[in-house]
Amino acid sequence: MTSVADINVTRAEQSKLKDINLENLPFGKYFTDHMLEVDYENGEWKNAEIKPYQPLLLEPSVAALHYGQAIFEGIKAYKNARGEAFIFRPYDNLKRFNKSAERLEMPQVPEELFIEGMRLLIEIDKNWIPSQPEHSLYIRPFMFASDEMIGVRPSEKYKFIIILSPTGPYYAAPMRINVEEKYVRAVSGGIGFAKAAGNYAGAMQATARAKQKGFDQVLWMDAIEHKYVQECGVMNVFFIIGNTAVTPGLTEGTILAGVTRDSAIALLREMGYTVEERAISIDEVMEAYKKGTLKEVFGTGTAATISKIKALNYKDFEMTFNVDEWTACPEVKRRMDAIKYGREADRHGWMFKI
Repeated sequence: MTSVADINVTRAEQSKLKDINLENLPFGKYFTDHMLEVDYENGEWKNAEIKPYQPLLLEPSVAALHYGQAIFEGIKAYKNARGEAFIFRPYDNLKRFNKSAERLEMPQVPEELFIEGMRLLIEIDKNWIPSQPEHSLYIRPFMFASDEMIGVRPSEKYKFIIILSPTGPYYAAPMRINVEEKYVRAVSGGIGFAKAAGNYAGAMQATARAKQKGFDQVLWMDAIEHKYVQECGVMNVFFIIGNTAVTPGLTEGTILAGVTRDSAIALLREMGYTVEERAISIDEVMEAYKKGTLKEVFGTGTAATISKIKALNYKDFEMTFNVDEWTACPEVKRRMDAIKYGREADRHGWMFKI
């Protein structure tokens, strides 16, 4: 097995950083000077290298393009006031990455390769980590089938790659969300819990139609009854009902076990909220709204972190919220940011130092 000591490093002749304004960053548009690339062949990882960011040379028959064996993760690195760099909960992302790989019949990526390869890559490109509030270095590990033949079977070869992208806020403004009544994202027994590329492709048409109607995203319902809440676009979702935070549970395997979701649960409990991970129907949400007990609705995810939902539309009934009066969502975000940027002690052991 390839170890970190076996990673060949070729540095870029000059950095692209001088041409990038880190104070005005769209999400996912700019990439750092280097990338990590590793091959899986004959049952082992090999040819590990960190090299200048560059195009991939692939055959038209590469298996991932035809049969969708492709997974990825989203992770972020931050700088504190002293200029030290940290990654937020990378071991949790490794665990989820390999769970996705198992579901798609792909090889496991060893911890040393994933964590230490990532650490070395970021150490080389750490000057790309923005220091402004709400900014970070987005980390994208991904793996895809690289067999150069057409055949419906698990590939025998794979590529594991990590690329880095400095980024600003994902959803800067509170969102308007439409409850999706026709299309579904996932079904029990499917791959909803995996961070598979196909999950996102399948969601694009419903999202595009919602945006045409003036919404920012969709709230996905279950595939059987179109009644129970799953995810909000590409995020997990929370409802503050009275002094209880309710978020859809993971037992059905239809939603992603979000790292930000898990962090928000821990912080909400510290703040004195009861947290329930369970099935919640759109009817229960509507009833709580009409009673005045539905106080806040927000999404959580690596890219978006914490995103306020200012309006939720269901069957032409729009639930609206005065986000300026909220307390739970802003405090969760404040506490999480304080840990990520080193302003408060990391009592949870979430931050991994570069």
